[in-house]
Amino acid sequence: MNGLKGMHHVTAITSSAEKNYEFFTYVLGMRLVKKTVNQDDIQTYHLFFADDKGSPGTDMTFFDFPGIPKGVHGTNEISKTSFRVPSDAAIDYWLKRFDRLEVKHTGIKEQFGKKTLSFVDFDDQQYQLISDENNEGVAAGTPWQDGPIPLEYAITGLGPIFVRIANFDYFKEMMEKVLQFKEIDREGDSHLFEVGGGGNGAQAVVEFNTSLPLARQGYGTVHHSAFRVEDRSVLDEWDKHMRRFGFQTSGFVERHFFGSLYCNVAPQILFEFATDGPGFMGDEPYETLGEKLSLPPFLEPKRDEIEKMVRPIDTVRSTKELKKE
Repeated sequence: MNGLKGMHHVTAITSSAEKNYEFFTYVLGMRLVKKTVNQDDIQTYHLFFADDKGSPGTDMTFFDFPGIPKGVHGTNEISKTSFRVPSDAAIDYWLKRFDRLEVKHTGIKEQFGKKTLSFVDFDDQQYQLISDENNEGVAAGTPWQDGPIPLEYAITGLGPIFVRIANFDYFKEMMEKVLQFKEIDREGDSHLFEVGGGGNGAQAVVEFNTSLPLARQGYGTVHHSAFRVEDRSVLDEWDKHMRRFGFQTSGFVERHFFGSLYCNVAPQILFEFATDGPGFMGDEPYETLGEKLSLPPFLEPKRDEIEKMVRPIDTVRSTKELKKE
């Protein structure tokens, strides 16, 4: 059985694709590598923000479902997404940047021996920066070379996801016996799990919580998170593996940029398994990545219809020089 390699992506819901683009591009300095639509709901934008090359394990993606209500944070949810930065000095840089740009944050804290900085966006979506200082394991990505962040401080990929769960014993057993994670540390009610190559790019923090009400999905919350597998053959192995444990899966889903398999592993917790390739670089030049509406081949015949359905968003950056500060 080929194991999971680490984080692949996290997909969340936003109230505004426009504000989301502005925040990730100009505040966080992550590169929009694909502007496309939700393949299951083509009136909905699907934006992919990642590292300079759209590497697996670096991307955070967003749906903007029309008319969806605000979500409610609570227990039984993927509660927070974290991003890797190169060093403790980078965390200090981001603290000053957030203060200057009036981004709400918690201040610098230490968790499981790493410096962290938690913050929120305009939707109260929960995020954290985590320092890679002394980190070992899954390699980081490449910072966006033309972005607004000095390269030595820039975001390089996904860190641990955070899950809040009411039935911790079940979830721990599922993580260890089914998904093959190992619990490697604990701080109070928070448990650190690791898989594959390990380190910040292959971890999950699971918090046992029965005091909060049940979470409700909506904008400002995470829709699902995905773990990396090598290719389609490994994805098929995982499909059989999950079914052997009694889980219902989506079966293989062709997403064009990668292959996918979806599974509800606990109430309101949707995990995806996604292949490393083919990636985001196949249908657009590197220089103008994410600037045009990109559609997978099966949706290309509907381009005129889709372009009338989704409002235009200006994502041209190749003509701008973003000052690093």
